[in-house]
Amino acid sequence: MTILTIILGLLPGFAWLFFYLQEDPHPEPKPLIALTFLMGAASAVVALMLELGSGFLPLGAAGIGSTSIVILLLFAFIEEGLKFGAAYLTVHKRPAFDEPIDAVIYTVVAALGFATVENLGAIHGAGAQTALIAAAFETASFRFVGATLLHTLTSGLIGYYWALSIRNFGKKGLLIFGLALGTVLHACFNYLILEYGIFIYALIFLAILGFFAFHDFEKLREKSV
Repeated sequence: MTILTIILGLLPGFAWLFFYLQEDPHPEPKPLIALTFLMGAASAVVALMLELGSGFLPLGAAGIGSTSIVILLLFAFIEEGLKFGAAYLTVHKRPAFDEPIDAVIYTVVAALGFATVENLGAIHGAGAQTALIAAAFETASFRFVGATLLHTLTSGLIGYYWALSIRNFGKKGLLIFGLALGTVLHACFNYLILEYGIFIYALIFLAILGFFAFHDFEKLREKSV
């Protein structure tokens, strides 16, 4: 893996991380942010092991049917559950976890750690030598506006329902709904990419998802746990 592939692999995650942290009215402790990011990165390794162990990889676009949709949902659930678990295990008992918006911030940070590991793998696979440098840049661009954004939006939505669960005295049904919603949306994005192979459909999907996610994000900004 060359320096270029490492830089391109890290860039999307850190760019989105900077953006989301600027939205936090009360910045979180940097060591806790870093730990959550690393936990999210570790969860990506666990997800890959589980997905490889399932025997269903690689999953191609040809002949997507009911079985493939179930696999997409299974993989999405694995990834969303592990990203949330990384954030939850890291911060849920920390004194700094004291505002509803923190649930969104930390789930997004864990998601960015997760996505960064994916990006490194994807860009390294695209190659970054001589004529393949263009392919590496193309992959980085796709990851920036595609998969990385998807991970942050679905995890952010789960974080929103986590916050609602906390505000409603630990009502677990809200959190379960959030995990289910994030899983379905994640699977829908992957389905669009695999079935149609045209990025514009997935981009429209992300734009709609982003509108609702940021609306929820703003509702939490001024509330306290």
